[in-house]
Amino acid sequence: MATTRMSLRHIEAFRAVMVSGSMTEAARRMHTSQPQVSRLIGQLEKIAQFALFSRKGSRLTATLDGTRFYKEVEKTFVGLAGLESAAAGIRAFSAGRLTVAAMPRLAGGLLARVVAQFKTRHPDVMVSIQSGNAGAIHDWVSAGLCDLGLALLSEDSPGVQVEPVLAMNCVAVLPRGHRLARLKALGAEHFGGEPFISFSGGTALRHRIDLLFADAEVQRALVAEASLGASICAMVGAGLGISIVNPLAASEETGHGGIEVRPFLHPLPVTAALLYPQYHSRTRLVELFARYARQLILKEMGHLGAPVSTMPGVVGAGRSV
Repeated sequence: MATTRMSLRHIEAFRAVMVSGSMTEAARRMHTSQPQVSRLIGQLEKIAQFALFSRKGSRLTATLDGTRFYKEVEKTFVGLAGLESAAAGIRAFSAGRLTVAAMPRLAGGLLARVVAQFKTRHPDVMVSIQSGNAGAIHDWVSAGLCDLGLALLSEDSPGVQVEPVLAMNCVAVLPRGHRLARLKALGAEHFGGEPFISFSGGTALRHRIDLLFADAEVQRALVAEASLGASICAMVGAGLGISIVNPLAASEETGHGGIEVRPFLHPLPVTAALLYPQYHSRTRLVELFARYARQLILKEMGHLGAPVSTMPGVVGAGRSV
């Protein structure tokens, strides 16, 4: 004959009777019948092999053993409540931490706004922003030192997972009132003999721009170099020359005055993308933060290009510019 084992239902019935002081009230709280509660208490006493209650008519009084047993039951229920609280914390990412890398322009602007929006819904998550040049961001994400990166990509490179978000094309920037500003768009031929401010040597975008003008057999007069689009735009605004930069840098610097922006007729694509460590699984927290970042990129930068549709889990490899 099988031996009845103590079950959670037995404990629930016992606890309900102890708390309410009545079989009838216990049955109401458990949404069952009084005979069922009585049956469960009887079974529990047989399993425990001691009386839990003394009965005087319809009145129940816990025995000493029953009282001692109830204290142990409460310890268990406190533990269960702790597990429920822990589960709720995990669902809400309590005590979670994210480290996100971005280039200075993105880190101080768009990424900061992503973090602000994210923290309104998940205030307990600690978000750390790391800002550096293109190579540093790529290396941090590739090494797993950062959970997520936000960058503008211009060429393929191994070592990171890439989720393209927005495809854009580089634009021409000119000092305000420059004679070429009368044109609606500029081609390579318009840059012949013009003072030109270039990206620093060794960068992917510098190489591609130089190659484009070489193929077009156009000679520019290089007058200055800078590693950041913002610095190039500042020198253009000061009247030092003209240049080609990514559309985000041009768009943000236009508001400060001194420059005019025109479409560049040759393809020099850049992509706003999210970077992930190549060999790390993405956590729920990373996926959620990425969703906020993706939405804000499209909202604030969507006018600069076209959204990139990607299948879930399909990524490429890229190098920041």
